[in-house]
Amino acid sequence: MKIGDRDTLGTRLYAEREFKEETQVLVATEAAGEGINLQFCWLMINYDIPWNPVRLEQRMGRIHRYGQEHDCLIHNFVASNTREGRVLERLLERLKAIRLELGTDQVFDVIGEVFPSNLLERMFRDMYARRIEPSDILARIVKEVDADKFRKITNSTLEGLAKKELNLSVIIGKNAEAKERRLVPEVIEEFFVSASLLSGIHLKPIKVGEHIYRIGRIPRTLLPLGDQLEPMFGKLGREYQNIVFDKEYLKKDPTKDPTLEWVTPGHPLFEAVREYVLSRVKNDLSRGSIFYDLHSKEPYRLDVFSASICDGTKKEIHRRLFVVQTDLTGAMTIRQPTIFLDLSIGNTKVTLPDDSKLPSKEQVEVVLVEKALKPFLAEIAASRQKEIKVITRHVKISLEELIHKQNMRLADLLNQQQSGDKSPHLFGLISQAEAHLDELNNRLEKRLAELKMERNCMIDNIEHIGRAWVLPHPERTSPDVASIVRDEEIEKLAVQKVKEYEESQGWVVESVEKDNRGFDLISRKPHPHDDKTFIEVKFIEVKGRATIGEIALTTNEYKTAERLQKDYWLYVVYNCASKPEIHRIQDPVRLGWEALIKIEHYHVGADKILKESGH
Repeated sequence: MKIGDRDTLGTRLYAEREFKEETQVLVATEAAGEGINLQFCWLMINYDIPWNPVRLEQRMGRIHRYGQEHDCLIHNFVASNTREGRVLERLLERLKAIRLELGTDQVFDVIGEVFPSNLLERMFRDMYARRIEPSDILARIVKEVDADKFRKITNSTLEGLAKKELNLSVIIGKNAEAKERRLVPEVIEEFFVSASLLSGIHLKPIKVGEHIYRIGRIPRTLLPLGDQLEPMFGKLGREYQNIVFDKEYLKKDPTKDPTLEWVTPGHPLFEAVREYVLSRVKNDLSRGSIFYDLHSKEPYRLDVFSASICDGTKKEIHRRLFVVQTDLTGAMTIRQPTIFLDLSIGNTKVTLPDDSKLPSKEQVEVVLVEKALKPFLAEIAASRQKEIKVITRHVKISLEELIHKQNMRLADLLNQQQSGDKSPHLFGLISQAEAHLDELNNRLEKRLAELKMERNCMIDNIEHIGRAWVLPHPERTSPDVASIVRDEEIEKLAVQKVKEYEESQGWVVESVEKDNRGFDLISRKPHPHDDKTFIEVKFIEVKGRATIGEIALTTNEYKTAERLQKDYWLYVVYNCASKPEIHRIQDPVRLGWEALIKIEHYHVGADKILKESGH
């Protein structure tokens, strides 16, 4: 079935919704073993057990998946009065016993590593040929399906995850860093609400503070884009009733509205709106813009690029935004795109600096390639090498096994022919077997050649999106703002003092000051018995003052603090010029900050900082 959408009859998403909303029981063939999401079900009956245990795990994965709110109950029926049934029964009993011993359902996730997918089928084939007895298969199951093997594999799986850039603290229940790095619903909602004005969508909030919107019919201008993007994201509906941007609201919705749709990147509506808005603003982006920086004394220029990494087949693997900052001296540095979150919109009528002697766009691109794109390429290429190595191994295992089976079949047919069978039917079977064998060998050679091409990575499609001038904020010297302008020397001293304090408490500190992530430091508390595992994390914004004064957060810092709540800490270092004092505030948003609209910052008085930190 096509992926489709919730409103198009005969598509997969329509069938999933229909099952969820209107029926209680789904009876299916093996076709339902993969490709559908049924986490709203929690009872499964397998009445025809596949010989391949990995296929059984895939069936279970339809309901035992992210979003499941119940304990899953799975019944596996076997015909225990047959030889095959007794073997399957013993296999399931072994898996159940090991699951209870290890206390984890991971036995089903790694069964394919312990008990190869085609092993049982081969043993059954040998049993039919009377080369082995059922008792031999049962003994083999006891030997192969061993708790120690499962324990080693499940442990090595966790070790493998830890070697990737996944924080192991997430796996053991700490999800603060995952929350910080994800594209948050608030950002998605803010973008979509603004973009809807340009795209002709009339969003109507259902209730203030509920973050649920009514849409209605989709503008005709978006329909051609929906058709164009359908192969990648599914069909764009002609009408949507109520939408939400945070999936948590789907669980909380007291009305249990079946028309409530979660819109997020990857949803056909979101992607159509994004593509339409991009086409509308592309000329504005190329013309450039002007911003103000409260904390900069000198103007600087920002060039924004996008670039891709493609494989040898020209397929795009990754695409990313890059920003190059050029100072008036001509010095160039790579900045994160999030730098724009700390800037204010400027006045287009101001006089811009003369940039005739600054590096040209082509020269900036050369620096971009050397300082950013080559490291980006190396990062992606290393990951790609590992990925292709794994895929190549599994392609060889699967296709070589099929080739082996076909060779055995062809050998049997040729033996019949040599034994004197000259029937036309046998000639036809031999011809079919030879053709199938050629086809399998060609498939293997073609796929291995493709994988060899896919292993090669290259930089591709560098596009200059636009340029911006960033000027010192005109209000930076005014009496009511000057006190909160950052002093670089004081800030460096404050950050160093905070790092020393955290490390003295046994925490591991990482500086992310240049990434414009809404905080300066990430401080992690190691596990007492494993210094590579972290059990707690703090996102710390550092503010330093030469004496004692009010504190200001940029819009980016304030929004990040709002989102991270108790995981976000504000460390204020007063008297940096004499005797530094560190004042620690957890979840600083609750202090009651006031917005300084003209500089797009939020400020709070020193009295609140001192009171909250206990001084």
